[in-house]
Amino acid sequence: MQYNPGWNGSSVNLLHVRAAGPGDSLHYVWSSIGAPAVLLVATQSPSSALRVNWTQLLSPSPAGAIWIDPSDSVVYSTAVVFTKLFEFSEAKPLGDLFYPTYDLSEFSWDSLNHTLNHTALTAELRGVPATDPGGGFSNGSLAFRVTAYEAGGRDGRLPSLLHTADSSQLEFLLAGVAPRGNSSRFVLEVATVEEAGAARRLRSQRSIDDEYTPTVFEVLSLVAESQNGSSTLGFLQWKATAYGSRSPRREDGIQCRAQALRAANGSLPVSSIVQAYFGDSLGSSCTISALNVSFGGEEGEVYQEKRYLSWSVLLGFGEPPRDAFSPLVISITAVALGTPLAMLLLGSCLVLLAQRKRYSEYEPIN
Repeated sequence: MQYNPGWNGSSVNLLHVRAAGPGDSLHYVWSSIGAPAVLLVATQSPSSALRVNWTQLLSPSPAGAIWIDPSDSVVYSTAVVFTKLFEFSEAKPLGDLFYPTYDLSEFSWDSLNHTLNHTALTAELRGVPATDPGGGFSNGSLAFRVTAYEAGGRDGRLPSLLHTADSSQLEFLLAGVAPRGNSSRFVLEVATVEEAGAARRLRSQRSIDDEYTPTVFEVLSLVAESQNGSSTLGFLQWKATAYGSRSPRREDGIQCRAQALRAANGSLPVSSIVQAYFGDSLGSSCTISALNVSFGGEEGEVYQEKRYLSWSVLLGFGEPPRDAFSPLVISITAVALGTPLAMLLLGSCLVLLAQRKRYSEYEPIN
């Protein structure tokens, strides 16, 4: 993990996370320059390196300021941008009331270096609006907490996402922000950038196994697929829940919904690292898609009471991890289905034995 590689200042945030394998390497570049974003690049070289021209990156024309060396080792690159936070209320009799939008490209962000933990491989990007006329952020903040992994496993906190060494987890955190309405709900807009030859698709997978995330039976994946559908290149994956507590429990769950994926070409806000890497192709050959993730519902009062919201999403390369049925659920299912079957077989055997015994003791009447 490198903070602002090649730059001595802390007035801007750029975090480079590199994972090296025997024949390839993966790069995650997180930044709050412009709208908060992450650049994901997979290469075929175990020694590929990130290069940054800081003078150009911080200029009004950052195209070409970020690249991977050697450039011919890159096999796949994409970006995810967190663009806006919407707030609306359903309490009005004439329909939904939308409050002024929080544009994340206009936030003021703390130095990420203060929260960087090289041992735990974590960092937190925390910010507030540069101007806040309503005072909603006077005692609160919005944050993105990043976690990288060195091996596969499962996160210990709800929603206990299953991860691999090729993935990273992001937590979207809203803490202490005052709602502007009595029944406010929040919506986070997420945009993705794909180069020519790839496209995003939203998948939904349901399962009866909720051992690791109680009462949540749906997993959503926003996958990047090649145009012919032959392979999955990258993904965002999350469970259909958020939580209203720093130490989440089942009862702290907040309903999480994903709206339909839509084309957003030409509407991407200023995000310097995305423009710096993709350059002129961002407006020509790249495909930009956007997705709104909403938090709240019948149990939306959880945030009103605790003023805390956390939503976890996994980002990575290739196919998203799939949860297999856990041994506990398999055992419970086996007992639930096996016990009636065993009783039926045992009863049938007893009936047959009773019949054989009865006809062996009495002679048939002529």
